[in-house]
Amino acid sequence: MTVFAAVLLLINAIYNVVVWPRFWKRVTDDPRARDEAGAKTTFYTVHLVLVSVALLIAIVSAIAGVGLLVSG
Repeated sequence: MTVFAAVLLLINAIYNVVVWPRFWKRVTDDPRARDEAGAKTTFYTVHLVLVSVALLIAIVSAIAGVGLLVSG
């Protein structure tokens, strides 16, 4: 069961690292990300937080997955 949990955590980490940066590129290219003056909007900020948290979860998942594999 420990190996299963470790693999699941590593798959989660890989998925997040692959998907979220590509999503971030689309957010930054979206016209709603900046106002007429070029300032960042709430749309930009909310998505920055979303992507940052997702990548933080990916890092924690990778560390936990490797930790489980090494200890198990």
